[in-house]
Amino acid sequence: MTQFDLIAIGDNCIDEISGQVDAVRVGGNAVNVAVQAALQGLRVAYMGAVGPQGDANGDRVAEALARNGVDIRWLERRERPTAVTRIHVDQAGDRKILYEDFGACTGWQPDATRMNALEGARHVHLGWLNDGGATRQRLVGGDVPVSQDISVNALTEEDIAVEGLTIAFASLPETRSDETENFAADLLKRGAQAAVISLGSHGSFARFGNESYRAQALAITPVDTTGAGDSYITGFLTARLAGASVPDAMHAGHALAAKTCMHPGGFVQ
Repeated sequence: MTQFDLIAIGDNCIDEISGQVDAVRVGGNAVNVAVQAALQGLRVAYMGAVGPQGDANGDRVAEALARNGVDIRWLERRERPTAVTRIHVDQAGDRKILYEDFGACTGWQPDATRMNALEGARHVHLGWLNDGGATRQRLVGGDVPVSQDISVNALTEEDIAVEGLTIAFASLPETRSDETENFAADLLKRGAQAAVISLGSHGSFARFGNESYRAQALAITPVDTTGAGDSYITGFLTARLAGASVPDAMHAGHALAAKTCMHPGGFVQ
C-alpha cells in the first residue's frame, strides 16, 4: 500500500476574492492543507469531490492539486457543480466570507475503497465534511492520527464534533482571546486528545494533556488572510510529523501562515 505522510479529506472550492484584493483562486481547508503540505516536501494525497467531467471549476481544482504534487487518484467527480466561496478582503487584509455554495462537497464522504486507503497514511486531516461525523467516527481509535478543523462553517453540529480526534484545530477572533484556555479545556473534555487554537495576530494556544503552550504570531502587514489558518495547520502538522516539539510546531505554523498572508488565496497560483 502506498505510504503517504498526509491525506487531507473534505472541502475544495473556487474562492472568488474581491475588495482590497481582486482574484479567483482554488481553495478550501482540505485543499489548502494538502497543497501546502506537498510544497513543504510531504507525500500527500487528497480525497474530495468536484463537479462532473467538463466542469471548468472542477478541472481547475484537479489541476492545481496535481501541479503542486498532490496525489488526486481519489478525487471524485459528482453531478453537483464544484463549490464556490465569495470572499471580501478589507484594507487591512482581513477576509470575510460573504457566500458559500458547497456544491459537490455537500453530503460527500469517502467510500469503502477510500477508507481502506487511509490506513497507508501517517496522518489524516479532515477539513469541511458534511457527513454527520461519519468519517471521523470510522477513523478515530485506529492506528492513524486524525485532526480536524472545527472552525469551518459546518451545516450540522455532528460535522464538527471532536470526540476521538488526535488534534482538534480551531480558531477564535482576537476579541475573544480571553476565552482561549476555557475553550481548549472544553474541547479536551468533549473527547479531543489535544487542542490547537489560532488567534490571528494574537498568536496561538495549544493544550496537550495537562501541558499548555502559547506562541506569538509574526508581525506582518497582510495582503490577504484567506487560508492563513489552513497554513498554520499545515505548518504545525508538518513540523510534528518531522518530530518537532509542540512549541516548535506552533512557531512553524505561524511562519507558514505569515507567508500565506502575503499573497491572494491559500497558496500561490
